[in-house]
Amino acid sequence: MKVEVGDQIPDWVMESVRPERMRTMAAILRDPNPVHWDRATCKSMGFGDHTINQGPLGLSYMVNMIHAWAGPTSLARLVMRFPMVILDGDYIVAKGEVTDIREEAGERLADCRVWLEREGTEPPLEGEATVRLS
Repeated sequence: MKVEVGDQIPDWVMESVRPERMRTMAAILRDPNPVHWDRATCKSMGFGDHTINQGPLGLSYMVNMIHAWAGPTSLARLVMRFPMVILDGDYIVAKGEVTDIREEAGERLADCRVWLEREGTEPPLEGEATVRLS
């Protein structure tokens, strides 16, 4: 794969964050926090009629973007910050940019800045990824 510093990773879009997925993930993770499935709790916390997406689901959007771009075994490292929450119904776009290309232990690696975008807000997730290039 031909990759250069400054290249944009193709966007990966989550058209609408679905509350059903949040409820399923809460059950899988045995997460008892009602913010992932109870609108009344979220409303009392100032989030209106929206439930809050789990961090791992938001992270999965970023992983999906990297896998779609460079393949399912390409992700070597991912460090993320979660400065804001993602709400059900949000239109989310995973984005990335190559910041460095390097060789390490015989592997060609791309260091990337990665983030999620949601219209009208700061990025709900942002971080760095190291991707193996083939």
